[in-house]
Amino acid sequence: MKSLHDRFHRERHRTEHIGWLRAAVLGANDGIISTASLVAGVAAAQVSHASIMTTVVAGLVAGAMSMAAGEYVSVHSQADTEKADLEREHRELTTDPEAEHKELTAIYVRRGIQPALASEIATQLTAHDALGAHARDELGISEAFSARPLQAAIASAASFTVGAAMPLGVVVLAPPQSLLPWVIATAIFFLVLLGAIAARIGGAPMGSSALRVGLWGTLAMAMTAAVGALFGAAP
Repeated sequence: MKSLHDRFHRERHRTEHIGWLRAAVLGANDGIISTASLVAGVAAAQVSHASIMTTVVAGLVAGAMSMAAGEYVSVHSQADTEKADLEREHRELTTDPEAEHKELTAIYVRRGIQPALASEIATQLTAHDALGAHARDELGISEAFSARPLQAAIASAASFTVGAAMPLGVVVLAPPQSLLPWVIATAIFFLVLLGAIAARIGGAPMGSSALRVGLWGTLAMAMTAAVGALFGAAP
């Protein structure tokens, strides 16, 4: 049976969410900003409502696939590096275990543990899981921060689609003659809300996070709208 301590002292750390949270926030943020910026650019160019709809839908599909591919390739590269490091560490543990024991002991000594105790800790951890101990304490690879390419790709694509669907909904519902201010205002609201939610999940200050996301999104839409107005066709 589990002790009372085991049952009632289960700590949950926010770093457990860091893999999917990063990809999800990045995807949703990019979905809102890129899609709303597309709308701002083509709307400022004074094109037809049908052209705007086509642009938004194409941007949503292309953006979701781009986010998925980019995250998968990027995170898979990290996973490949981690795998190579672990394979090399496994070889070193097999060919020269004494040197690896000294290396692990030295790590614990640098962290403030007395040499004799550090050596004993290294001995026990090596007996339990030698590769796991070196992965965690020498290489900095842990389960919470390990690369998961497929998870990151799915989270990015799905969150981008959700984020892009917000400006798309505004394009469908807002009056065509006032589409540009509606898109900009709602996109800023969505971005501020996203920043606050991400900060809440991650345990960061909500105000500064919301302000940061909102400011960068506003800048992106303003620049795109300016380009559309500059090169757009006259009515």
